[in-house]
Amino acid sequence: MNQRTPTLLYIDDDGALARLVDRGLTRRGYKVIHAASGEEGLERIRDASAKGGIDVVALDQYMPGLDGIETLEQIMAIPGAPPVVFVTASQDSSIAVTALKAGAADYLVKDVKGDFIPLLHVAAEGALRQAELQRAREEAEAEIHASRDRYAALAAERELLLREVNHRVGNSLQIIASLLHLQASSATQDEVKAALTNAMGRVAAVAQVHRRLYTSQDLKSVVLNQYLDSLLEDLRRSAEGNRMSRLTVKAEPIEIDPDRAVAVGIIVNELVMNAVKYAYPDGAGPIHVELSSQGEELLLSITDDGVGDNVKADPRSTGMGQRIVAAMATKLDATVERDPDHSGTRIILRFLRTPTVSDKANTAAAG
Repeated sequence: MNQRTPTLLYIDDDGALARLVDRGLTRRGYKVIHAASGEEGLERIRDASAKGGIDVVALDQYMPGLDGIETLEQIMAIPGAPPVVFVTASQDSSIAVTALKAGAADYLVKDVKGDFIPLLHVAAEGALRQAELQRAREEAEAEIHASRDRYAALAAERELLLREVNHRVGNSLQIIASLLHLQASSATQDEVKAALTNAMGRVAAVAQVHRRLYTSQDLKSVVLNQYLDSLLEDLRRSAEGNRMSRLTVKAEPIEIDPDRAVAVGIIVNELVMNAVKYAYPDGAGPIHVELSSQGEELLLSITDDGVGDNVKADPRSTGMGQRIVAAMATKLDATVERDPDHSGTRIILRFLRTPTVSDKANTAAAG
């Protein structure tokens, strides 16, 4: 594939030297255009798109009208200006410094016989390579910025969709919980009422997590004190709500991931409903839910002041609640213990704020 012949604009008021440059660089594969003044050179550069693009400029220092430095400054102000090799007959190094600071890609000293033309060729080649590298760098940076913008847009869209999914799931689960509540309220048999209330609490525990995620700015975590407040309020409105008038919650504003929040909510639901059913056979009594942190370890306790170990086993019980608590505790990698010194019943769970390796494995196995 043939490469395009590069075009060099030589700006110099010396016509004879311009012809030497033309012959010398044409032999080396360049097309040379001559401009006799800075003004003409600027016009050629600005009109380059109409006259065949200019790839590199060789600019003389001393010219009538605009001198080389003034012309260089105006060239650098043109968007997409070609690289400039500054050419002068002066041996003063300060001119080189001034030209390079003004934006010249290279600098060389000329002579009237044209012996500098090989050096000009080398300088032009270097300026073209430098300009090509600069363009490649700018294109790469532009692509990086564009990629970041695309990623940010995709992330925003994903967050919006995820928020909408949480909204829809939360609403659907809330509808199911409401239907269970209505069914429980109209049930005439105590065991049916209790079963439906338990089911409602389990559904509400999951629904509240999705509600929290929908209304929160952070889709990756749930604040447990707010979550437990809302969850227990749902339980107070349940069919067994009249027996939860003394249900209290005291929780620190601890953030954990949604999956673990669901496990915590389901455990709280099961243990609270267990206390409602068995702790106070003659009516309602206090039930306390507490959540606190000790460094990375979290402590969750559900306490009542009821009959404790004196409770009689319900022959109608299926043990489903205990199995659910055990499964959710495994999901949290939590230890579950009963406080032997408490007169009623106090169940304590201990688990870490962030998932352990075994916790992640349990979650993956459950999924």
